[in-house]
Amino acid sequence: MSHAEWKHLPEGVQRVAKVLHDKGHPHAPVMLDDAARTAQQAADALGISLGQIAKSIIFKRKPDAVAVLVITSGDRRVDEKKVQALVCLDGQKLGRADADFVKSSTGFSIGGVSPVGHAVPPVTLIDRDLLRFDEIWAAAGHPHGVFRLQPMDLKHLTGAPVADVTVQD
Repeated sequence: MSHAEWKHLPEGVQRVAKVLHDKGHPHAPVMLDDAARTAQQAADALGISLGQIAKSIIFKRKPDAVAVLVITSGDRRVDEKKVQALVCLDGQKLGRADADFVKSSTGFSIGGVSPVGHAVPPVTLIDRDLLRFDEIWAAAGHPHGVFRLQPMDLKHLTGAPVADVTVQD
């Protein structure tokens, strides 16, 4: 995808496309016909398993109001206590982020939060369960935008560590 083609994309997708291009990622964002605001909708639209969706969950670290991004497999639930233990110091707490906080801290609306291209760089963790797949898909800054990658591409793109962050069944 060329820079000229980016101009026709929503602003959030343009930011993601630029990051992917600048980091040498081989796959540009694609726009789906229908919105994929949930991991299940994205998996259905792409014809892949739910686990292959790299969903971006935003938490708010208290009291410093830092955004914490957890990139997790679509078929997993984040264990907030595990995340808190990894990103909070001296009794700090982690809380859910509301739509206004997500938009202001990431620049994306819920349903389109990408792992890259954030307005303010968040503290980021990558779910180790994503590593069970050869190929995954992530949101690209808009509910219709997604991009393809391999799980370890997330380390290159975000600089984040891989961690055990999900509820174990």
